[in-house]
Amino acid sequence: MAEKRSVLVVGAGDATGGAIARRFAREGYAAVCTRREVASLDPLLAKIRADGREAHGFGSDARVEEEVVKLFETIERDIAPLEVLVFNIGANVNFPIRETTERVYRKVWQMGALAGFLAGREAAKVMVPRGRGTIIFTGATASMRGGSGFSAFAGAKFALRALAQSMARELGPAGVHVAHTIIDGAIDTEWMAKNFPQRHALKDQDGILNPDHIADAYWMLHAQPRDAWTHELDLRPWMEKMA
Repeated sequence: MAEKRSVLVVGAGDATGGAIARRFAREGYAAVCTRREVASLDPLLAKIRADGREAHGFGSDARVEEEVVKLFETIERDIAPLEVLVFNIGANVNFPIRETTERVYRKVWQMGALAGFLAGREAAKVMVPRGRGTIIFTGATASMRGGSGFSAFAGAKFALRALAQSMARELGPAGVHVAHTIIDGAIDTEWMAKNFPQRHALKDQDGILNPDHIADAYWMLHAQPRDAWTHELDLRPWMEKMA
């Protein structure tokens, strides 16, 4: 019998994060999902369990070191050895620079960068001794270039990308695959449908990203043979402009 393994999705929302959790669960992984409020995970956990798969939900503030450490200890002790970490917190906000308060900038950095460091560090602690594992950080267009009104978001995403690069160079030789994805385009979500209906209508032309297809790409990254690892993967609809 194959060894039981787990995947942790930090920021398992209703779209991308949830699709990733379901995808790995279908492959037999115990899906561990976190959000700030555990009750918001109930629909996702129910879907995974309805498919006959294992799912666990935790309310966890990814910015708080003590909570992150406790989460990883719980997974290792009570669920299964952690094989995959997906850090999927967005932290996307739009504020003109003159209206960006210190509190806003600090909070976005904590969510988008500090939290990634805490999760990545704890994952490395359990993966390196086993000589295997995958850590995937979800980036965005802002990981590559700053945009007007996105100083806080871009600052956090630039930092997360640098973290991923440093971790990949350090952990790759130890057998741990670290990857960074750039999600460059609108994603099919209820929020997108409600707030940008014209953009969402491009769904019929494959003009926005399907969360299930993003999840397939994440599984591909994890399943890659170690002689041909991808560090950075950008995903965008065929009609998205590379500005």
